[in-house]
Amino acid sequence: MRNFEEVIKFAKERGPKTISVACCQDKEVLLAVEMARKEGIANATLIGDIEATEVITKEIGIDLSNYELIDIKDLTEASRKAVELVSTGKADMVMKGIVDTSIVLKAVLDKEIGLRTGKVLSHTAVFDIDGFDRLFFVTDAAMNLAPDTNAKKQIIENAVEVAHALDIEKPNVACICAKEKVNPKMKDTVEAAELQQMCENGEIEGCVVGGPFALDNAVSEEAAHHKGVTHPGAGKADILLVPDIEAGNVLYKSMVFFAKGKNAGLIVGAKAPVILTSRADTEETKLNSIALGVLMAAKAANK
Repeated sequence: MRNFEEVIKFAKERGPKTISVACCQDKEVLLAVEMARKEGIANATLIGDIEATEVITKEIGIDLSNYELIDIKDLTEASRKAVELVSTGKADMVMKGIVDTSIVLKAVLDKEIGLRTGKVLSHTAVFDIDGFDRLFFVTDAAMNLAPDTNAKKQIIENAVEVAHALDIEKPNVACICAKEKVNPKMKDTVEAAELQQMCENGEIEGCVVGGPFALDNAVSEEAAHHKGVTHPGAGKADILLVPDIEAGNVLYKSMVFFAKGKNAGLIVGAKAPVILTSRADTEETKLNSIALGVLMAAKAANK
């Protein structure tokens, strides 16, 4: 898949899947869920303050008879119920409504009803940028502050799962650093080389990992040629592994606000996709994120 038009198209073909919405009394989330329902991508169970939800849906013209409703006003309990529906197979993914991310993630990691796998949880953002013939996956710009080599390995594996769900069979992973040469004084360049070696040794599968790369020679074959970067993935990156959350946050927001990129995002590494959209996200971004979750859930169901 090369753009979000294709993502939406294939989500329609492979869906619908069921979203479990935690603390559903949120206008923007309800609009996104309604768009997904109308597109035939997903159905939803709405968990939260149903009285408050009814007030919102009357204002924006959503018919709640199209949804299963579970009235739980307490934010923590509503989040736990939303996660429990997924862990018991009654829903395919969790979506955060009007509740703090920490509350939803605590439920996701709950030992009794949660979605633990033992893997690192990480955020994978997907971008559709004008002028490029492919989607870009940026990770991790939201969860892990300063991951070590082992955590970066798992973050790569999580992102590769997302790429595979979008039918990208062997994505190129670029370990992004400030420069494309190993410098012992710059630990991220050292770790990038280690990750490349791990992939070459078969410890990271389903992708090609290269690094260190600077951003230019990761995404531009011309820049890679000019700088003499000869790795087979140079200039062809699909997945951009950032060194830490600060670099990831800057890259993410630059792609949104400067490049005007269409985007979506998921928390991955759990047993099911977790959709944690921001109130600042557009309805289009929320719909794209739901579509991404549908493709992830469809891929998992076919394993």
